[in-house]
Amino acid sequence: MASISLPSPSSSASSASSSCSASSFSRCSPSYGGFLTWESRSRIAPNGFRCHLVEPLKSENGRPCIPVLNDRTLPNFLDSKRMENAVNRNSTRLRIFSGTANPALSREIAWYMGLELGKVNIKRFADGEIYVQLQESVRGCDVYLVQPTCPPANENLMELLVMIDACRRASAKKITAVIPYFGYARADRKTQGRESIAAKLVANLITEAGANRVLACDLHSGQSMGYFDIPVDHVYGQPVILDYLASKMISSDDLVVVSPDVGGVARARSFAKKLSDAPLAIVDKRRQGHNLAEVMNLIGDVKGKVAVMVDDMIDTAGELGSSLLTNVN
Repeated sequence: MASISLPSPSSSASSASSSCSASSFSRCSPSYGGFLTWESRSRIAPNGFRCHLVEPLKSENGRPCIPVLNDRTLPNFLDSKRMENAVNRNSTRLRIFSGTANPALSREIAWYMGLELGKVNIKRFADGEIYVQLQESVRGCDVYLVQPTCPPANENLMELLVMIDACRRASAKKITAVIPYFGYARADRKTQGRESIAAKLVANLITEAGANRVLACDLHSGQSMGYFDIPVDHVYGQPVILDYLASKMISSDDLVVVSPDVGGVARARSFAKKLSDAPLAIVDKRRQGHNLAEVMNLIGDVKGKVAVMVDDMIDTAGELGSSLLTNVN
């Protein structure tokens, strides 16, 4: 119930005070020249009277009939509605935006979360430059940008950086880059002289663009998390694959887990333990160059069994091709 004090009128108006107190403020305010200010309230006489709001809020000539001096002078029914809207806005301050790398995956993530994908305009100019504009407000929101840096890696990476910058300049509260496939992760160390460590460079670019957090899946190596100066959530696809294999009802005696190289033995062993401690096989290969590998030996028995090869990255699938099959046969 809102109320406001008015200066006491002359004796000729004293008889009208009772009728005024029983009526709405909209019928009392015109006689005092419109809205009251803080200055008029400071000159209220001790013998003033009050005019109470007893009817719903009305308006005259498009102007509200109750002076809103601050947000505390709103009627209860208006103040409660304002707080209800504020709660609703806070409960949906999560936004998911998709790049052009894998929109189908982004739609499934949004569907699983019970949300709709955010509206964003992404296009490319004639010279190949990328343009990004958010079509809705993200001010104060937690924004998730789903954009794997799969082929074409350079375009998708640049698109992710521009999207992060757009969200940062739109005053997003928190920006999380969801990168299911983290490109340049294989360049995480120097194997020869005068090589670049591109994984560290990409980490710096994502950080400087304005991301607050990164969510990646099955990184090439765990040390890549240390290249970021922001938190990194490293999730694994292993549970999904294990559920798939369990649905195939494969006997543990007919199953063998294969590591494609010596460096992946720890990953394959961890996988085999969760498959009823299945046996392990290791491929001994020699790399002749980038995307070129030759299988030299196969350690372990795989003949007549279902071989599950576990690798963190499959580029050309050459290691899974004819060379391995020839050795198995």
